[in-house]
Amino acid sequence: MSSVRSLKNISQAIAKTCSRHYSLQSSMSTTTTTTTTSYSQFDSFKETLSPLKTKFYLRKDEIEIMQLPSEFYLTLKQKITNAQNRIFFASLYLGKSEQELINCIDKAMESKPNLKVYFLLDGLRGTRETPHNNSSASLLANLVHKYGEDRINCRLYRTPAFHGWKKRLIPKRFNEGLGLQHMKIYGFDNELILSGANLSNDYFTNRQDRYYLFKCPPLTNYYFKLHQLIGSLSFKIEAVKNNINPFANYKLIWPKDNLSVNPTHLGNKHKFISDSSSALDKFLHTNQNMDQNVTIDQEKNYPTLVFPISQFTPLFKRFQDRSTEKPSVLSIISNIHHKTLNWIFTAGYFNMLPSIKHQLLKTVSENSRIITASQYANGFFESKGVSSNLPKAYIHLSHKFMKSLILYNRTDQIHLLEWQKGIVTKPGGWSYHAKGFWLFDDTKKIKPFLTIIGSSNYTKRAYSLDLESNVIILTKDENLQKGINSEVEHLIQDCHEVTIEDFKHDEDKHVGLGVKIATKLLSKRL
Repeated sequence: MSSVRSLKNISQAIAKTCSRHYSLQSSMSTTTTTTTTSYSQFDSFKETLSPLKTKFYLRKDEIEIMQLPSEFYLTLKQKITNAQNRIFFASLYLGKSEQELINCIDKAMESKPNLKVYFLLDGLRGTRETPHNNSSASLLANLVHKYGEDRINCRLYRTPAFHGWKKRLIPKRFNEGLGLQHMKIYGFDNELILSGANLSNDYFTNRQDRYYLFKCPPLTNYYFKLHQLIGSLSFKIEAVKNNINPFANYKLIWPKDNLSVNPTHLGNKHKFISDSSSALDKFLHTNQNMDQNVTIDQEKNYPTLVFPISQFTPLFKRFQDRSTEKPSVLSIISNIHHKTLNWIFTAGYFNMLPSIKHQLLKTVSENSRIITASQYANGFFESKGVSSNLPKAYIHLSHKFMKSLILYNRTDQIHLLEWQKGIVTKPGGWSYHAKGFWLFDDTKKIKPFLTIIGSSNYTKRAYSLDLESNVIILTKDENLQKGINSEVEHLIQDCHEVTIEDFKHDEDKHVGLGVKIATKLLSKRL
């Protein structure tokens, strides 16, 4: 694989980087005037989403939007401190140096004997450092040892693909390419944060993501049930004493009361997939919101609808995937029939599922945009080993998308933007990890009336290997629309537009043949 250019050349090249900044105010001025609620589009997309069996009705002021990593971290700690009955977190991993967060949970548990804590992390990423250093699992094992399994239940999901020769031969870190628990769910009593952010220092300081706080007990209960369901298909951390190696202070067990058999054991995978398919099909395709009984007459008091959507492809039988995320996203995009319905799509890792890309290119929107990370805002920039080539791989994918815009004759209607805030490896530099979708109705001069928030990057990987969960928010609440619009403006302010000429003439965007070949071969895992 071709290596990336030297840091010296890259530093020189950044001075030439295009400084064009794409202003949301100027290019989308119709969305920043006084809001007029678009009932017709609200009702239209409500009908589009009617196949989803579970939805939640929210009143005004039941959603808060955070814009900065520091706000997210502060809110996490405050909610942990104030929780009385339960805390439940699902994340890819817990940073191995996040002792402050662990201490915050420790103090909360110590002061409130009735407080119970539930963790769901990925079992490959969460044990990567074992036994040579702290890992997510070893940090949590300390809490399990102190408070017991009755008060803190820590689960590690491992993809059913991790068995047989793959389990024996694929080394750590590389085995994470088989599939991951990628959901980001942070629940406290009756409140819930959904995000794309994990639980580590960069996500709390200089890695831009999205963060929505929901003050809706039925929605929180839904995600607690989902958390417990996936947990019942996962390993459990059991604390063990190890006086020789403090990093090997746990073992992973498969509880007898789990929903199915251990899929990593020989001959068990078929039954495991059969059991998980049945349980998830029932959960996703029956109404899980029995707490709310809102009549048609009462709906006017609830200006916002929230539809959970999830992607659990690895846990369904092959060719019988009953996940709800992919069909819902495609349904929304395919129902953008008016030129004044403009959209914004973003993903830090830009490897869009081909069917989503195709549907976006087919939309008749007149002024839409895609935000992706500059290579200097990519979390893998200047990383060690093979992963150092990933920023160039995503540049190559952006170039291919730009060629598609030309092929579809959409370069005047769909604009590609890069987000950059310094250089991630330099002081003051940030990385970009936001993902999502926003829909605007410019005819009615309203701000975004629909957005998707959650863990998915909308990639081939998300729809084949990982566990994802998101919500679709459909709203005619003008204050919430303003808040969503403010979030968009916050992201746009650090963007510059990219054109096909940049890929032709900017040395910064040169991609070697080896990276191009590797990108094609490994596209499913990006």
